[in-house]
Parts: sequence; C-alpha cells; structure tokens
Amino acid sequence: MRLSLAMSASTSGAAFVLLLGGCDGPQSALQSAGRGADAIATLFYWMAAGAVVVWVVVIGLALYAMRARPGRHGEGTGMLIIGGGVLFPTTLLAILLSFALALIPDLLAPAPKNSLRIEVIGHQWWWRVRYQPPDAAPFELANEIRLPVDEPVEFRLRSADVIHSFWIPSLGGKMDVFPGRVTRLALHPTRTGVFRGVCAEYCGTAHALMSFYAVVEGREDFVRWMQREAKPAVTPQERLAIRGAELFLVHGCGACHNVRGTAADGVVGPDLTHVGSRLSLGAGILPNDVDSFLRWIARTETVKPGVHMPAFGMLPSDDLRALAAYLDALE
Repeated sequence: MRLSLAMSASTSGAAFVLLLGGCDGPQSALQSAGRGADAIATLFYWMAAGAVVVWVVVIGLALYAMRARPGRHGEGTGMLIIGGGVLFPTTLLAILLSFALALIPDLLAPAPKNSLRIEVIGHQWWWRVRYQPPDAAPFELANEIRLPVDEPVEFRLRSADVIHSFWIPSLGGKMDVFPGRVTRLALHPTRTGVFRGVCAEYCGTAHALMSFYAVVEGREDFVRWMQREAKPAVTPQERLAIRGAELFLVHGCGACHNVRGTAADGVVGPDLTHVGSRLSLGAGILPNDVDSFLRWIARTETVKPGVHMPAFGMLPSDDLRALAAYLDALE
C-alpha cells in the first residue's frame, strides 16, 4: 500500500513538473510580455484558483455524503448541500465571469492615434507583414514582426484565402483573420525579447507549420531596424551569390517574389528583400542559414506539405547552392 502511494505521488510529481515546463518558453501565454497578456494571465490565475475552490467544496460535500450514516438528516444537512453545492459555486462563478467581462473593453480597445500601424495578411501557410510608419514610406517582409517596447501598436488583419487566427501568446489575445474583412488588434509590449506567434485557427494541411517570430526591442534599435528594412536589397559581393542573383531571375523566381532594387517584382510569394537577416525560414520552421535555404528550394513540399511554392530539386546542385548563397546574402 505504501509502495503504491509512493509510486502515485512520484507519478503525480513528474506530471506536475512536465505541466509547469509547458508553461514556459517564447510561446507561453503565462510568460507575459504585454499589457493584454498580463490581463489574460491574471484572469487565468483567478479562474484556476476559483476552480480549485469549487472542486474542493464539491468533493468535500461528496465525501461527507458518502460517509454520512443512513437515515433522516436535519435541515442543517440540506442547507449545507444547497449552500455548498449550489449557492457557493454559482456566486463564485458569477464573480469570475464579471471579472472576465470587465477585461474585454480594455483588450479590444484600439491603439491611440499616430501609433505604429502594421498590416498582416494571412496566406496558406505564411504571413505577409506590411509596415506603414506614420512618417516614412511603407515596406514589406514576411513571417517576422518587430515592435518597439512600451509603445502601443495597431495590427490590421485580413486573409487572402481562408480563415486564420493571429496570436502572439506572450503579448496578448488572439484575433481571427477573415477573407474580405479587416479586423484590428492593439498590442502593447512591456519587455524586450523574442516571442513566437502562431495561427490559432485550423486553415489547411500545413496549419501547424504557420508560425512567426515577434521581436520586441528598444526604440533606438527598432528605428535602426526600420531604416535598414526600408532600403533596397544589398548587392551581392561573393562570386557564388552573384551567380545566384542571376539564376534567381533566369529560373523565374522573380515572378512570385519581390526583391526591392532588382528586376524581381513578384507579389504572389513573400518579399525576400532582406530575407537573409530574418530569424527563421518557411514561416518559423527552419533556421536561417545556407543549408536551410538549399533544403527549402530543392524539397519544398517535403519540408512543408501542401505549400504552393514548387520545388526546384531538378536543378543542378551547383545552381541550388548558388541560389541559397544569394538568398542568404540578402541581409
């Protein structure tokens, strides 16, 4: 009996540790880094505490009923069951519901005027990101977002195909993204760091492979990044990258992808002007290096099933390596 209890306690302890481990990391809603996420995490803790209290009371009443002697019971027993099993849970849940409803206006409030505005368009299965600074020309990138710390930002969200859902758990709540309709979401980051965002609405074959990274940094670093990102693509200097730039146009990559400052002006796929400086490839599923570029170009469908980009594995290995070197040099 003691061995069984010890094993049960050990198993429960291990499960608790694993559960806590799942609450950490760059995609954890409980590791809040924004005002919206702070409010949601606070609500979660209160809801969890309320659930524990209700569970303890109800289980206590159930144990009391199991151990009570058969026979008639007085009015006190009935009042105990009605009060503890009905009135108390109802009152507590009503209080928690009121607390949750009170948070909604703040979570859905728009960002102040003249806030940074970012347009995000969901595609199967990647994110198009357009910056519209109030005092500079707009520019575009994909699957990565940069935000200034301690400043509100307004996201304008829409979809190019099916319903998606935009969510950066550490910064705030999620917002559905619809075709033919613009939805708005205001976020206010409160600390710097790199956080992971996802599509939270099933949208097709590669739904689980549609993520992105949000980088929150200081104002000065953010301004420098915007200035670099708004510039045209750098001219490759190495021989292999120069050849890759030629092959990029020869093989028709520029028909789908835009590389500002070159003849590539496609609008179907992601903007690749500074793709070499991003944190990941393929919407958050690959590291950003030459080998990953090579793998993506040659075996696109294998890396992300259902993707609309054709694979170019039929090209000679030297051409593939040159294309990968060119893309990696676009910083």
